[in-house]
Amino acid sequence: MVAGINFRTHFRQPAAVSRPAVAVVDCQSLADSPDGTMPAIMTETIPGTMPATMPAAVPETMLECVGLTKRFGDNVPVDGFNLTIPQGEVVALLGPSGCGKTTALRLIAGFLNPEAGAISIGGEAMHQPGRSVPPEKRRVGMVFQEGALFPHLTVEQNIAYGLAKDDDRAQRIQEVITLTGLDGLAQRMPHQLSGGQQQRVALARALAPRPELLLLDEPFSNLDAGLREQVRRDVMSILRLSGITAVFVTHDQEEAMYVGDHIAVMNRGRIEQQGTPEEIFHRPATKFVAEFVGTVDFLPARWEAGRLVTPVGTAELPGCPAAAGLLEVMVRPDCLDCYPSAQGEGVIADREFRGAFYLYRVALASGEVVRCLRSHTEEYPVGAKVTVKVRDGHALRPFVDGHALIS
Repeated sequence: MVAGINFRTHFRQPAAVSRPAVAVVDCQSLADSPDGTMPAIMTETIPGTMPATMPAAVPETMLECVGLTKRFGDNVPVDGFNLTIPQGEVVALLGPSGCGKTTALRLIAGFLNPEAGAISIGGEAMHQPGRSVPPEKRRVGMVFQEGALFPHLTVEQNIAYGLAKDDDRAQRIQEVITLTGLDGLAQRMPHQLSGGQQQRVALARALAPRPELLLLDEPFSNLDAGLREQVRRDVMSILRLSGITAVFVTHDQEEAMYVGDHIAVMNRGRIEQQGTPEEIFHRPATKFVAEFVGTVDFLPARWEAGRLVTPVGTAELPGCPAAAGLLEVMVRPDCLDCYPSAQGEGVIADREFRGAFYLYRVALASGEVVRCLRSHTEEYPVGAKVTVKVRDGHALRPFVDGHALIS
């Protein structure tokens, strides 16, 4: 089960600045929600929480990692890692197993120290050569993949674990209980909660000390598919409402596109590309990114009289350099039209029924095979002759030696 760990820490408060008004979620437990979604948000002001003066300026950049490198003997899981996150954004750190995602997260949290590089949070240096701030002073909350709720403590006691024993404690516990939709569950034990409710207790405990940065390490990986989607919606609603900056580690491409304002694709210890979900999907910078994010095929191409010629059509690409090297074009299944034709040079080699769609594998006359996504109403038999061409509005993205020619 997924759970959260809070670091015992006292956060710095700017002088003459009290806490801002708190947005409250008017919600019930997940079990009481008929469609599994978070109920409508109702914003109200909690008495005594309006700022006495204007709050201090918030830094534009909340997290900056520059040139991080971490070695374990001959293994180098993090190698030249660079990541910048603006304040208030959620970045999905996406990559295959073993690429260094969790190690990078632990470096940011302070559980590990890098051999090289620097880390700053909220404009303050957390690690630099010769100096490293311990994890309990980094103003970071973390939600781990493995369970860490204390089984002998109630919901309220679990949330209170990382909080200082001061006059604000009870109020803060109630604030995060309400924020995470746990009202009425404060005195329950972890074993009396559903998986989704336990997930929200973990999140509440991580948020309780008001961290500047929240780190989540594949927090939904232990949930079944149906509950995972439901809890993911709830958790992201809470994160958006709280306005916290977060790094969300995942190896699931679909999940990354849902949770991330930006996606940072990691490969062999470093960030290969960072951008919006649309940029990462439609304009991958490298062949690795294209193949890791979604289904894609690469076809050979050549330049002829200023045009790009491929097995599925030709295209004009103004301003695209005709670079030397292995020239290929990227095509995704939804980029291609595929329809029966007696004169067609393609043959349906295989098909997969996916409910609303068929995914066809088409053998082209050139010898290559491409995948085409068609509606469930367009059912073609294996062996049928078809014509394949690029759909209107879709572009052929050229690559040379594994790197995109255009941005």
